[in-house]
Amino acid sequence: MARLSFMLAALLATSALHAAPQVEVIATGLNNPRGLAFAPNGQLYVTEAGSGGNGRCLVLADQRTACYGETGAITRVDPRGKLPPKRIVRGLPSLAAQPDGFGGTGPQHIAFSRDGRASVVMGFGAEAPAREGVGRKAWLLGKVLQVRIDGRLLSVADIATYEFIHNPVPGGADSNPNGVAMVPGRTVVADAGANAIFSIAADRTITTLAAFPARMVPAPPPLSLPPGATIPMQSVPTTVVDGKDGWLYVGELTGFPFPAGGANVYRVAPDGSLLETYARGFTNIVALAFDDWHRLYVLEIGNGPSFGSPPLRPPGRLVRLNPDGSRTVLHDQLFYPGGLAIGKDGAAYVTNNGVVPGPIPGGQFAAGGTVLRIGLD
Repeated sequence: MARLSFMLAALLATSALHAAPQVEVIATGLNNPRGLAFAPNGQLYVTEAGSGGNGRCLVLADQRTACYGETGAITRVDPRGKLPPKRIVRGLPSLAAQPDGFGGTGPQHIAFSRDGRASVVMGFGAEAPAREGVGRKAWLLGKVLQVRIDGRLLSVADIATYEFIHNPVPGGADSNPNGVAMVPGRTVVADAGANAIFSIAADRTITTLAAFPARMVPAPPPLSLPPGATIPMQSVPTTVVDGKDGWLYVGELTGFPFPAGGANVYRVAPDGSLLETYARGFTNIVALAFDDWHRLYVLEIGNGPSFGSPPLRPPGRLVRLNPDGSRTVLHDQLFYPGGLAIGKDGAAYVTNNGVVPGPIPGGQFAAGGTVLRIGLD
């Protein structure tokens, strides 16, 4: 099954308006930064997926070889950009290609409840049994963790094992938890490997809330198929947010052939009884967020297929879906962004260089992974 690895556009809107971005770098030096979220006290936290290490290597579901290390982290970032990032939790498991460490998998996303509890999803990208013997903390991969104020961790739910047993979308077990939302009474996880979203109840019981089957799309030119041929494209849900309107909203990356304009935003009833398409025509969605006026912001990690490695071509961009159906492109020069949050100051906060393992002197990645503050009108 397709998964979000280390990534890890023509829209159908009636209009696509471009606004001059006001962009400020507020944090640098991060190691494969992915999701980010504001705590109720206004502090901003980022998950760093880490750069793997020199431990045991395994072949993931996307056929990429990744090696184990304990380089993942949860980091506090000053939204004003005046203080350096501070790692609150270190030593979390991470998998990445070596020796460069680009595109690591580890702590993927973080979300907060109204009372300040934090949930972190740990990516993986393989079947649950493949964790055995990889490393001393490998058992945390594919799980949801609860982070306490003092930095201690509590394993809440084993998404990878549940997916391995139940496999909600046939085609091979593969779990890669990537997005998380905390709603009253439960936690909801978007699993980009399982092509499903799961619900975790207060008693830690896991259920499948919605599954996203493959759909047929035109075959791309690189494939030697007859004209007009179609192939199955997986959904690959990467993000889930609480719309605060009685619905959950889910964004999809899509799998191969990653067509420009081929990604949808879905909305799902809280009990999973209804799933409908909310907005079409996006490309390679990796994060969603609402502002206080219930306008939806969509973060696109790429701009369609590259038919190489990595499989998506930059740049990524941040797009706002306006109430009248029009779309405003707020920033279109992002390099593999990973996470999105809207602050109380009305600005968007985005992780950028989200596949970069820290500062690399003398080139494009001298700042490593970063967090951007993007002013919104």
